[in-house]
Amino acid sequence: MANRIITISREFGSGGRTIGKMVAKELNIPCYDNEILEKLAEESGFTKEYVKEQSEYAPHPAWFMNTLLNRNGHGMSNQDYLWIIQQRMIQDIAEKGPCVIVGRCGDYILRDRHDLLKVFIHADFEFRSNRIIKVYGETEEPTEKRLSDKDRKRKAYYQFYTDTEWGKAENYHIALDSGKIGIQRCADIITGLF
Repeated sequence: MANRIITISREFGSGGRTIGKMVAKELNIPCYDNEILEKLAEESGFTKEYVKEQSEYAPHPAWFMNTLLNRNGHGMSNQDYLWIIQQRMIQDIAEKGPCVIVGRCGDYILRDRHDLLKVFIHADFEFRSNRIIKVYGETEEPTEKRLSDKDRKRKAYYQFYTDTEWGKAENYHIALDSGKIGIQRCADIITGLF
């Protein structure tokens, strides 16, 4: 059996991580999300919290500003170092067998594989707002700001490292609106395409 890989990119609060875990459970294959963070932290020597912030979110929402920030004498930042490790890890994970990879630019890193299904999960503001309050709880930061900041930083990170537009439908095989379709139905659709 050829390896089958599903990558799930998602807007913050859309349920992409939950959908990925549901798909993996239904297909009886591994799902990689926080596991990648833990391995990145272990291999890089950085804390898990630092890796979480640096391995998927750009420090500045304007992608071109990221070319100037926090560079060493060789022109490399800690984020660049993590990107290199992350690429290798995701490629190694994909070689091991069928799996679901959530975020981390997995869709781009594995773009040349013929056995890859690239998924983007999105939803409207109201659905995502309600969901992040339910899943992550209330914070002093307004929900609208939380959503826009996370997505803006993900978009900048993705564009900086892939030179591709995050969330643009043509960059994925399928885009699903979890607010309209529902979390379970999204998982069922993806499972059916495996």
